[in-house]
Amino acid sequence: MSHATTNKATAPADRPAPEVDRRPLAKRRRNRILLQVGCILITLFMALPIYLIALSATSSRAALQEFPLSFIPNNFSLETMQTFLQSTGILGGLINSVQVGIFTLLLSLIIGVPAGYAVARFAFPGRDPYQLFLLFTRALPIVVLSVPLAQLFLQTGLYDSVLAVVLLHTALALPTTILITSSVFLGVPRDVEEAARIFGCSPVQAFLKVVMPMAIPGIAAASIFTFVMSWNEVLGASILTLNQRTLPAQVLSSLAESPLAYRFAGGFLLVIPALIFIFFMRRYLTNMWGSTIR
Repeated sequence: MSHATTNKATAPADRPAPEVDRRPLAKRRRNRILLQVGCILITLFMALPIYLIALSATSSRAALQEFPLSFIPNNFSLETMQTFLQSTGILGGLINSVQVGIFTLLLSLIIGVPAGYAVARFAFPGRDPYQLFLLFTRALPIVVLSVPLAQLFLQTGLYDSVLAVVLLHTALALPTTILITSSVFLGVPRDVEEAARIFGCSPVQAFLKVVMPMAIPGIAAASIFTFVMSWNEVLGASILTLNQRTLPAQVLSSLAESPLAYRFAGGFLLVIPALIFIFFMRRYLTNMWGSTIR
């Protein structure tokens, strides 16, 4: 009796373990490797032009005439950048661009963030057509609006001023700011805001102390888009200004017949501020990706 019981107890242990299907794990690992390779290729595709512009802008003029050009910096020189910065209108255009970018960013956030919150939280008649209308405003080319805008600013005395470019860039950035922030506010739980109201917060306090900190990653994404758009916009600034031009408009008008080295210096100077701004805002985007996607 005991022998039979022992055989029954040890019989399952003698059976071979079932084979584990490793194909899903291998497929997942392969997809992850392909994703990483794709990210690396996209990064190289985007970083290579910036590297070449920076290399050309910080190389001596003699090195730019060599063939083939070296991909490794070996003749570092700031002569081209110094000469370019001393050119007429460059420093003034740089200051104007910084002012336009900052004021456009502030106006877009002051107007766009509450509007995005209203679209996300309140159900009002025409909410969906309103969001569609915001997209349609981005479909209008600036060329179509250039003559009416120039006439309007001439009549109001705002032509050839930083404020005119700020208003234009704010109008261009607001639709995207509203749509981005509204989608982020939709991801903030309404229960958290209601709990803050129960514990004594006013609607404004609940928005500033509870909702805003949770929506900062999305606001950072909208800020990056707004600043980069304002910094790179050239057509509207060229039409609305003559003496108070931003740096892209000044570069476009002054470097058409300039030497190749100065063109590289102008392109490099246009890239640097946007990269600096993205560098300081990247941690908020990382927080958004880590908390939202996960």
